Amino acid sequence: MKLTDTLLTLAKVTLRSRPVRRPKNRELAEARPKNRELAEAQSGKRGEGRTLVVMGNGPSLRHTIDEEGEALRRHDLMAVNFAALTPDFFALRPRHYVLADPHFFRSTHANVAALRDALRRVDWPMTLHIPVSAKGSVAALRLPENIEIRCFNMTPGEGYDAVCHPLYAAGLAMPRPRNVLIPAIMEGIREGYGRIFITGADHTWPHTLYVDDRNRVVSVQPHFYEDNKKELDRVAEEYAGLHVHDVLGSMTVAFRSYHAIRRYADKKGVEILNATPGSLIDAFTRQSLS
Repeated sequence: MKLTDTLLTLAKVTLRSRPVRRPKNRELAEARPKNRELAEAQSGKRGEGRTLVVMGNGPSLRHTIDEEGEALRRHDLMAVNFAALTPDFFALRPRHYVLADPHFFRSTHANVAALRDALRRVDWPMTLHIPVSAKGSVAALRLPENIEIRCFNMTPGEGYDAVCHPLYAAGLAMPRPRNVLIPAIMEGIREGYGRIFITGADHTWPHTLYVDDRNRVVSVQPHFYEDNKKELDRVAEEYAGLHVHDVLGSMTVAFRSYHAIRRYADKKGVEILNATPGSLIDAFTRQSLS
């Protein structure tokens, strides 16, 4: 099985992946020299020797922000998905932002349009991480010059670690990206952070999964902010036609990917800590931010 997965990974990388690289420190320092704050922020050695806090959008992030906000502000932060639509985003001013779902680059949905508007109002140095496949959509976003774009490949890499780990390091593949947290952590590792905290990663999906009287699978996925009706309708539409085994199988993929990340992080000497109260992720050591 591992041999088959490895061969499939190599085929997918060959067919789908595109070269991505991290700019060298000198290149970062010279980028957009007119913006002094951006140049100073980027002239350091990226995340080397520092701590990154990845903020998933699970409901527990509300408690983390309210009760451990001071601890959050001591580190570089990474936000994901619709986080920019919240007041907390502009208060915390995250250093990194990750968008992975094609929905963010193809949709004309009102919430996506609002997200793009929010990103245009960012007035601090921030790196936006997006899939290589979305690179052609960057111009349409009309982002300010203080936002740096970095790309990653969403190509799933499975099989023998000896083959997958070099592909991960080169940014050509990653553990199967079932959700945005997987590319977020992998991008944190590639940025050179030595320690990565995960917050807002409740992943308590099995607790809110049910089947209604019409045999429709319903998956309630609460966030630390309140979703509006349009977003709830969009999610319901995505689940239309899915069966319980489809949904549970997808969850299994996510939890398996975290263990693949753990093995890779251990190999790289990166410490990943889960600071999410009640999280169902069992791959990373539990430790609070404070």
